[in-house]
Amino acid sequence: MTTAPQPVSERSWESLRTPEKLALKQASARLADDFAGLYGTETIERFLASSFDQFADHAKITRFLPLLAERFAHQRLQALARVEGLHDDGKPVVLFLCTHNAGRSQMALGFFQALTGDKAVAWSGGSEPGIEVNPAAIAAMAERGIDISREFPKPWTDETVRAADVVVTMGCGDACPIFPGKRYENWDVEDPAGQSVEDVRPIRDEVERRVRSLMASLSL
Repeated sequence: MTTAPQPVSERSWESLRTPEKLALKQASARLADDFAGLYGTETIERFLASSFDQFADHAKITRFLPLLAERFAHQRLQALARVEGLHDDGKPVVLFLCTHNAGRSQMALGFFQALTGDKAVAWSGGSEPGIEVNPAAIAAMAERGIDISREFPKPWTDETVRAADVVVTMGCGDACPIFPGKRYENWDVEDPAGQSVEDVRPIRDEVERRVRSLMASLSL
């Protein structure tokens, strides 16, 4: 009889390799500083551990796992603080979703962040996150001076959806989360998966057009 592997949150971090343990402890300390007065060690380590688990099973390069887990946990804790009323800066929050969080939603996020600066908050996610961001999408966005090469496919989570004022879906269909009271927009945008940079350019331009329209509707 085999035992299903436990998530990191339910086992001692001592079972991890030494570099992973050290990196996760350092990440936990940074998150504790960032969320001091909002969340304690137990909550921070639980979110960090579950975020680590999201990437551990299919990561190509494991040495980056603690960094990805830290970035994802930071996003989730930011969202949770908004949901729980612990942080309210008055900025609109937009969540971009597609199936793999590797092309359309990443380009939309890149445009939105570049065009709005610190006037709004934006996140992205996928119903079936891929392994890496589409290289053709990265190249096409670089042509517009926007670097999305440091982004990574990640799932949507309850707290990120609940914290969003606007949820933009692109091709995830019934798998996209529906929460009452949210503003939803469904963008019919072609999937750039498997396409060349030349073929991705018109998709990129359509995404930009829709992002600018969304910004106008939010008075940004």
